[in-house]
Amino acid sequence: MPDTSVETVVRRVRDRVTPDDEERERLHAVADRLRERARDSIADLGVEADVRLVGSTARGTWLAGDRDIDLFVRFRPELPRSELERYGLQVGHAVVPDGHEEFAEHPYVTGDVDGFAVDCVPCFSVDSASEIQSAVDRTPFHTAYLEARLDEGLRADARVTKAFLKGIGAYGSDLRTRGFAGYLAELLVVEHDGFLPLVRAASDWSPPVCFDLEGHATSSFDDALVVIDPTDPDRNVAAALSTANLSRLVHYSRDLLSEPREAVFEPRSVEPMTATAVRDAVEERGTHPVAVQFDAPGIVDDQLYPQLEKSLSGLESALRRRGFDPLRTTCVADETAVLLVECQLPRRPAIERHEGPPIGVRDHANGFYAAYADSSETGPYLDGDRYVVERERDYRTPESFAEDALFSVALGPAVERALDTGYTVLAGEEIATLAGEFGTELREYFDPRV
Repeated sequence: MPDTSVETVVRRVRDRVTPDDEERERLHAVADRLRERARDSIADLGVEADVRLVGSTARGTWLAGDRDIDLFVRFRPELPRSELERYGLQVGHAVVPDGHEEFAEHPYVTGDVDGFAVDCVPCFSVDSASEIQSAVDRTPFHTAYLEARLDEGLRADARVTKAFLKGIGAYGSDLRTRGFAGYLAELLVVEHDGFLPLVRAASDWSPPVCFDLEGHATSSFDDALVVIDPTDPDRNVAAALSTANLSRLVHYSRDLLSEPREAVFEPRSVEPMTATAVRDAVEERGTHPVAVQFDAPGIVDDQLYPQLEKSLSGLESALRRRGFDPLRTTCVADETAVLLVECQLPRRPAIERHEGPPIGVRDHANGFYAAYADSSETGPYLDGDRYVVERERDYRTPESFAEDALFSVALGPAVERALDTGYTVLAGEEIATLAGEFGTELREYFDPRV
């Protein structure tokens, strides 16, 4: 009978996700060549700077098959930011000749070199993470901190932890995923001295949970998981983590311990929904989904998704106030972007009840009565101690509100500009047309799993 103890499962996963000697040698050879390109470019510029390999590649914690290299070019802190950006892009294009520019807090160059995804990022070479001028300035400190604390056993456990988080869909600190960053995962492994101790601890977590590896916190945080950055005590490394993804770790930690298996370390395969399947799901659920579709703004995901979520929240709140009883929402983006609100009520009556203040509040009550006394509304009449009118409802369906009053809700600025160029409102089974672009996302919406 095969051994399915959790220790055996973890050992098998560890063997599978550990890069072999050939992969290590190839990555290091490419990284060395990239560093040399960067140094040559810096010498041509005639400025003072150094080059650091950062992230999991530098720490030896990348997963077998991952092909990411992060190279940071550190300039003196006295350099004006405009010059850092200019010099950084020059070095970046020398390092990644076929790369393109992207923008986070400042521009950097990204692209493919010999099959590796390379980011060449400029930053300031500050003396401590508390002196950063740019958010990326702290990254080299993260690498140095972990390099000093990760032995071969913990590196292996860090890889297992990342495979586990990827398998359960909770890995990645981008603002679309809002999962565990690699740095956060590795800090948790160091704090708990391994993957299995982390999983056993996480299975008992009751948020909020706080860890302070160096015991020098100077700030308080109200996040569900707080991991004080050991290089910058005023920062919570887990600030971007969603409560849902923290809960996912707790759930699957319990699940793995109760039923050890390798499958949980592999991302779940999702079959995209067809248009027919979407129509069937809508009919079966008996709800009334409403989707606003528009051309996706040309900004990076970390800027786009917070704006989509803000806009979705504004739309949901407006539909809830108008009595359409939203059940659930989601937002997705690719070539187009979609705000989807699934309402439980597809239509409201032609009139709505509107109550005035208690009659004992004389001035306000008189004002309410006077406002409606000569109107065409039903009332005013007395219901208990209040004047009431029954007035015509502005919007009887969610889609009529979305079509006519979408700009009255709180929208992200880039989303608002995109909507201003035009958008389409889909209601009920019409959302099936989204399946061509978002079949996978619709499957995850209509068939959600932990």
